[in-house]
Amino acid sequence: MREAMAHAELGDDVHGEDPTVRRLEAMAAERMGKEAAVFVASGTMGNLTSLLVHCQRGDEAIVGSEAHVLHHEGGGAPALGGIGLRTVPNDDRGLLDLAALEATFRVEGSLPRTAAVCLENTHNRCGGGVLTPEETAEVARLARRHGAAVHLDGSRIFNAAIALGVAPSRLTADVDSVTFCLSKGLSAPVGSVVCGTGDFIARVRKVRRMVGGGMRQAGVIAACGVVALETMVERLAEDHEHAQLLAQGLEQIPSVRIDAKTVRTNIVLCSVNDCVTMQNLLRDAGVRVSIIGSRVRMVTHHGITRADIEEVLDRVRRVVASAA
Repeated sequence: MREAMAHAELGDDVHGEDPTVRRLEAMAAERMGKEAAVFVASGTMGNLTSLLVHCQRGDEAIVGSEAHVLHHEGGGAPALGGIGLRTVPNDDRGLLDLAALEATFRVEGSLPRTAAVCLENTHNRCGGGVLTPEETAEVARLARRHGAAVHLDGSRIFNAAIALGVAPSRLTADVDSVTFCLSKGLSAPVGSVVCGTGDFIARVRKVRRMVGGGMRQAGVIAACGVVALETMVERLAEDHEHAQLLAQGLEQIPSVRIDAKTVRTNIVLCSVNDCVTMQNLLRDAGVRVSIIGSRVRMVTHHGITRADIEEVLDRVRRVVASAA
């Protein structure tokens, strides 16, 4: 990727003149089965600009109770767009209950308009859970009956596609817009892409500029995204294998609670008696983990080997034994 950065052909992306950015956007749109795409600085910016286009000030969007856009994106849509976020419970894979979703749409003219429904695939806080094309289509049909758009936070959409053995465009066919990250499993240092219709993307470009996302010679970082799409997608299966190995090992450690069969992609969530203490002890042992709710979160990615997984499990065993 550094080699690609050094040799990237550049132009002014604010004026649509960076050929490397244009190449990345064309590749992204084709992969997602959409008309057009726009390069943005982050998944948070991608979700924010999409909601700012789908919704007017005073509208609301329905999101899952565990949605990334709700918990981890700084409240951008309500703060910058005056957009209300109403929640529907997520199940353990991140799916929205259809009956609860149906009941959440506003039906009276004096109430805020429900303008969008947000899905997430894979689902971060639900352990990397995967939604099938059919499940996404059911939500989309319901949303459209109520005149609402569907936005997909597809930060790890390629992980979902690899897990299901389908093209990513199958997972996005029924949504109006999708954001996916070039970082995370695809290993680029920075950047995300928003995909949708040509008109929608033109409006996202305008909003991107409003929120400070207009970049000049952005091909320097877009070049890494090109490499990511060309070389990093199929290898995600390796991350999934390592996550399963990690989960199976954790399953055998006393006081660590996890069902390895629920681990579908590269995110491993496990329960322990005291997450903060465990996080601190593991940090001291050279293992970095995060906390999601009441669970410890571990993620496998490029550069982690089977030997690394075995080493992590050995350190977790030692930490648990010493704590006991």
